Amino acid sequence: MMDTFELPASAPAVVAHGKDDLRIEDVRLKQPAADEAVVEIAYGGICGSDLHYWLHGAAGESILKDPMVLGHEVVGTVARAAADGSGPAAGTPVAVHPATPGPGAARYPADRPNLSPGCTYLGSAARRPHTDGAFLRFANLPARMLRALPPGLPLRRAAVVEPASVAWHAVSRAGDVMGRRALVVGAGPIGALAVAVLKRAGAAHITAVDMFDKPLEIAAAVGADAVVKGDDADAIAAVEADVVIESTGNRFGLASAINGAVRGGRVVMVGLLPSGPQPVAVSLAITRELELVGSFRFNDEIDQVIAALADGSLFTDPVVTHEYPLSRGLEAFDMARDPARSGKVLLDFGA
Repeated sequence: MMDTFELPASAPAVVAHGKDDLRIEDVRLKQPAADEAVVEIAYGGICGSDLHYWLHGAAGESILKDPMVLGHEVVGTVARAAADGSGPAAGTPVAVHPATPGPGAARYPADRPNLSPGCTYLGSAARRPHTDGAFLRFANLPARMLRALPPGLPLRRAAVVEPASVAWHAVSRAGDVMGRRALVVGAGPIGALAVAVLKRAGAAHITAVDMFDKPLEIAAAVGADAVVKGDDADAIAAVEADVVIESTGNRFGLASAINGAVRGGRVVMVGLLPSGPQPVAVSLAITRELELVGSFRFNDEIDQVIAALADGSLFTDPVVTHEYPLSRGLEAFDMARDPARSGKVLLDFGA
């Protein structure tokens, strides 16, 4: 059936038109380029950047100027393989690496394409024309983005591959965590997935911090040994973690991360703070000789994540708390915006 697939003229999609203007509407489908496969999307996870485009009309400095299909956390099945013969065959279940490294004059390490200045991402308004995402029934995607899923790994479980890869990259930036004390500040989907990755990597003790009970419940379910409310500064300071993953994306979370790190410890900043100057307790970082390390997206960690999900060594199921059919997509976004009620919220494009 896949070999005789005919691309329909249009398909339903999640489209951001501007601030507070999110629509589920049919979009016209183009014929794929020679190096693109048509992927029948099964599940899509709603990311913080998707919420920002809806709620603010921008994600950081990426300002929405034209209607854009959202979504970069997607999995599905190849409906039509790329005409040039590259990539997986029709019928193959796949996850998607949504980045396209770009050329640029700025220097960066060749083995870290996530740092390339011209890098684009599915569902990003960083450039104009915007790069449409894949929150639609049928998506034309470059074959190089596709990662075949091993037998036995269900598409629904694989729906967290992209955010889990962000978490895996962040933990890798912390160095060897085997036998070490870890602190995760912010137990939203990325933070909870970082807990799961730390658990798999052999951290001796993991403490998760959040302002809400629901994220802390999820963090405990995927491996946190202790949970602390975000306003308990004394309890956070008492952790004295060797490695800290900061995933709140706000200055208060970063302050907690610095306070909770042991002298000589390392703080990995994966939560994206707003652009511009931020008040940071730099004096503590200096006198305690802390290492403050950035973490941005990921590279080939996606392949390790897929393997770990497939062999069961990475346990992430509790991170997904809600699932909605695409027809109820606006309701799904409303749930995803509330961290007191939800973890990762999925859209089911096949329902």
